[in-house]
Amino acid sequence: MVYPEFPDTFWSFKHALKFVGKRSALPPLGLLTVAAMLPPEWPVRLVDMNVRQVTERDLAWADCAFISAMVVQRDPARRIAARLKAAGLKVVAGGPLFNSEYEQFEDVDHFILNEAELTLPPFLADLERGCPKRVYSSAEFADMRRTPLPRWDLLNLKRYATMSIQFTRGCPFDCDFCNITALLGRRVRMKTSGQIIAELDGLYEQGWRGDVFFVDDNFIGNRKFLKTDLLPALIAWRKDKTGNLFFTEASIDLADDRVLMDMMVEAGFIKVFIGIETPDNSCLAECGKGQNENRDLVADVKRIQRSGLQVQGGFIVGFDHDQPSIFQRQIDFIQKSGIVTAMVGLLQAPAGTRLYERMKKEGRLKPEFSGDNVDGTSNIIPAMNRETLRDGYRRILEHIYSPEHYYRRIRTFLREYRPPAVRSHLELSHVLALLRSFFRLGIFGRERFHYWKLLIWTQFRCHRLVPEAVILAIYGYHFRRVCEAHVK
Repeated sequence: MVYPEFPDTFWSFKHALKFVGKRSALPPLGLLTVAAMLPPEWPVRLVDMNVRQVTERDLAWADCAFISAMVVQRDPARRIAARLKAAGLKVVAGGPLFNSEYEQFEDVDHFILNEAELTLPPFLADLERGCPKRVYSSAEFADMRRTPLPRWDLLNLKRYATMSIQFTRGCPFDCDFCNITALLGRRVRMKTSGQIIAELDGLYEQGWRGDVFFVDDNFIGNRKFLKTDLLPALIAWRKDKTGNLFFTEASIDLADDRVLMDMMVEAGFIKVFIGIETPDNSCLAECGKGQNENRDLVADVKRIQRSGLQVQGGFIVGFDHDQPSIFQRQIDFIQKSGIVTAMVGLLQAPAGTRLYERMKKEGRLKPEFSGDNVDGTSNIIPAMNRETLRDGYRRILEHIYSPEHYYRRIRTFLREYRPPAVRSHLELSHVLALLRSFFRLGIFGRERFHYWKLLIWTQFRCHRLVPEAVILAIYGYHFRRVCEAHVK
């Protein structure tokens, strides 16, 4: 099982990982799950190339290599596929990259597209009979109650900053730029709470005490089940445990449900990523994001923060209805809301989306699609003047990730944030991160004045949040490095 290297992007956290001595932010959950679906007599080895390289011994040991990748891993995936093929291995590939671009990978022998619960079994059956096809796909959606537990035993847990599990697939909303509904449907499909507890037990038994990311595209897609089943189960599970705090993704209407927020915090959730996209109602209507329209989005964010959930936000510029004023409006919103981790990208049209089809019909689609949210590229010919859009986008990133404004935003967040009673498990890596931040940020960093000002302010205003302040300072170092490298 081979996972190609993840490039230096907003969510790779490569520069932040150096502070805690980790190699990768997240494990390749898809490959770990597929590994559990393989015949039990098959010996399986995982090589996550974010953690270590594929060696000649690996190539000599293996008969077959399974690759999974996201679009942003396109080039590393192409390189490793060619190397595996040259070594004489049978190469099998699946995952988001290959779902949309499998025709471009000549070095792959077989493609397991869509959801592996449905397309892997017929491939394995045909392989056993000696007549495997090149492409296996399905228009159906899998029953997640039959998804096996990931093979955590294949991981070297010490190399990772965070673990990940998946509770649901699908999203009830249908934003025109998002390919989730095209890939996974609008009906929210779920695992049972028993499955989730079993996965968490597996991680806990392996000694994992760090954070766990629920990778669902909209964790609150079925609120009734959350309130009556999963969250009570997580609350009960946590009673005799230490560590294992959770974060996930949700829609902004989470702010409307105080009971749900309180239950999530009690269950151990501390962060939630929300697609804010834009403060402009006409742009929200343009992209079909009705759940965000006609709301006081700043008030919504602060309500979630006060519940004990840190809000991470996604933002987009480049909508057809965007005016030149949108750049300052985005800056003002991000600063006022206290969303410290603010991912701002140019509008892109992934294959399979309604936006992709509209841009194609209008002759506004460009061939390149990097899959990187903040590299300053887009596969859309914008309605706004290109120079105006590029300069405005650069201005947003330079502003929100400059030390002065970034550290000010941390303080805005900490003023609103009500820290949950559940706290992280203290590890040696946390102590090392603190000490490294003293040197890299507090002594040698160009943000050193803002760094020490933040720590002193936090110590006197809300000393319990000093660890959170340090973490966010380290994140800021990573975000600035990414922005400096990609947006020039």
